[in-house]
Amino acid sequence: MIEINRKSVIPIYGLMIVWVLYCLIFRLHTVWSFVGLACAGAVAFFVLSMLFPGKTVSIEATEKPQRTGDEKVDALIADGEKSISEMRGFSNAINDDPVRQKADEIVSITDKIFKKLLVEPGVYTQVKRFADFFLPTTVKLLDSYVKFSQSGIGGENITSTLERINTALDTTLVSYRKFFDSLFENQALDIETDISVLDTMLKKEGLLDPDFEKKNQ
Repeated sequence: MIEINRKSVIPIYGLMIVWVLYCLIFRLHTVWSFVGLACAGAVAFFVLSMLFPGKTVSIEATEKPQRTGDEKVDALIADGEKSISEMRGFSNAINDDPVRQKADEIVSITDKIFKKLLVEPGVYTQVKRFADFFLPTTVKLLDSYVKFSQSGIGGENITSTLERINTALDTTLVSYRKFFDSLFENQALDIETDISVLDTMLKKEGLLDPDFEKKNQ
């Protein structure tokens, strides 16, 4: 949050009124008459500024979106942020708590997916496929749920459609979790390799030998 002091316009209006009244009462034909005009205006402005100092307001600081510098990756991230914003709006409009919780988690996972792309552009191909095929359908599902649930008309078709969307969100949520986990596959393999190399080195040096301490005493 950023605090900004917004000054009141009353001192300015007061200054103008004093000048007008001064000119109506006194003739501006000498240097001292102009000095008097300036002094009267200054006094009026000072007094009104003390009486009406304005107010301090807080505004939300807007941060510039983070980007990678790679045009195609940044374009995909921007598209993802747009979809996330849309889904978050749909989620906020859902009155059914369990359904809204599913939608919120889908939004959260989607946000993590694109943040993963931000720090690791190497997953671009996977995220691009996700964004092209799965994300638009999810956005459409949430949009449809909101429209049907807010139709204000009960009926077999509406109820059935809402139930089907709810079930589809369960499947979607599971799939999103698995996809996000898959983005860490390469890192997991790298760590596994590092552990294997470390284990081999320790064995080679005999550091894993139970009798290592005895041999070095």
